Amino acid sequence: MKARKLLITGVVAVGLLALSACAPSAPPSSSAGTAKAGNGTLTIATTTDVVNYNPLVGNSRSDNWITNLMYPHLLTIADDGSKRAELATKWGYDNPLQGFYDIRDDYTWSDGTPLTADDVAFTLNSVKKDKPAGTFYGQLTNFVSAKATSKTHVEITLSKPDSSLIQEAGFWGNIVPKQVFSKAPSVATFSNNDPAAGWVSAGPYVLKKVQVGQSYTFDRAASYPLVAGKKPLSAHLVYRVFPDVNTEILALQSGEVDAIANALPPAQVATLKDTNGVKVIGATGLGYAHMTYNMKNQDLGKLAVRQALSQSVDYDAIRKVVLQGQADSTGSSPLMPVLASYYDKSLNEYKYDPAAAKKILAKAGYTADASGNFPLSFRLIYSLQDPVTAQWATLVKDGAAKAGITITLQGTDRNTYLAMTAKGDFDIYAGNFAIMDDPVTNMTLAYLPGGAINYTYVNDPDLNALIAKGQTTTNEKDKIKVMQDAAKIVHDNVYDNIMYTQNLFFAYSSKWTGFVSKPSELLSIVNPLSVASAHEVK
Repeated sequence: MKARKLLITGVVAVGLLALSACAPSAPPSSSAGTAKAGNGTLTIATTTDVVNYNPLVGNSRSDNWITNLMYPHLLTIADDGSKRAELATKWGYDNPLQGFYDIRDDYTWSDGTPLTADDVAFTLNSVKKDKPAGTFYGQLTNFVSAKATSKTHVEITLSKPDSSLIQEAGFWGNIVPKQVFSKAPSVATFSNNDPAAGWVSAGPYVLKKVQVGQSYTFDRAASYPLVAGKKPLSAHLVYRVFPDVNTEILALQSGEVDAIANALPPAQVATLKDTNGVKVIGATGLGYAHMTYNMKNQDLGKLAVRQALSQSVDYDAIRKVVLQGQADSTGSSPLMPVLASYYDKSLNEYKYDPAAAKKILAKAGYTADASGNFPLSFRLIYSLQDPVTAQWATLVKDGAAKAGITITLQGTDRNTYLAMTAKGDFDIYAGNFAIMDDPVTNMTLAYLPGGAINYTYVNDPDLNALIAKGQTTTNEKDKIKVMQDAAKIVHDNVYDNIMYTQNLFFAYSSKWTGFVSKPSELLSIVNPLSVASAHEVK
């Protein structure tokens, strides 16, 4: 193999040094062991339908759970946020403006076409050109072009040094079949939803039948290189749609389903651990729950109002009562404790103090009426399919009332909630993100103008400059300091009210084994390797 000079930074060094330079990585080990492929059907519960089948568009968990089984990622993730091989075998930088991926040579699309570097280059170039809404496009700010130089090697050209791009694009982006998606005028508007034509995919299972509001049925793919024996162990996979998580749990207990895709409500964890026929498995939380205050609102654009709101929330009660102690504080910082090298212990969680909140508002010129209420009223949106957020949203409302602020709760079905979020149709957004793994990328998406998840609509020149500096800083020690400074700006200006990072738990039937837990609710036990490795207990 031709020698290649690598620019190894603190961010990419682990991945580059741990992987073979000349051969595909061995499939990750799983508890499937020597189990043989059978004729069984694995049934998984979910609470929402798929919005679209184009993995290049959108951020919905349900969409990801389905499309991740169909379209591979270049990289996967470990519990500490570091990246690991999936379709890619090696990745990194030849120089500050040139990156690369080497990919496996044993993936095949379900129509029999080999998956090659040409598919990877096509996917990246198309996302950059067509700008589909979603996280993938958000990773490609400094991406210029991709070129397949062989069937297994892709060269990436950057407009300026970006020490996060190769890993983050590799992790967040699904690779799609060029022979299908190239026929569309734009990958940003391609629905990829023609059941009569079928779906061409390269995951462990092939989607065969959709009954909206009821189920999504898959058949086993002919080959899946990442699982032992290169063949998924269950012949069929079915996602069943239920109205809420409590109905899902009843279905699991009755044997109607074999696993639940979404994380368990904290109040149910202890009970299910003691339930015969049910097993509970933990997964590292790499995300956080938060509230953002829409600064396009005249009042929320004022720091004093955001500070008052931040001091009207009883964070400790939320973690103890709603989360049953299954959550940790981040110090109101977007840099979570799990990212140990970046975590800044000097940032303290916003203090719950409604009386102090009232003083802040009075000092800012707001006058309370005889009942102690200020002329401030905000609409908070949340998803009804998210029972944890639905519970703490009520506590947020009650705390704000003690500070003389009126909050009206608006819970909607998840798809309506996502649509409202995308349009900025809210005063306060309450929700969570499953994976916030790379500080530079996360802040680029969340706090830069035009960022895909900049729900506060912040545009702070000092913060923008720090994030830009972080993108081009390759020395890890220097990058950590830059991002900690950026996090302090977010914290002090209440550009994002980070509530907690949750410890996650997932449930499945004791009649099944072989699940491979990965961090976050986005991957959990329904990641491709896990569902391909799961099998009935003999």
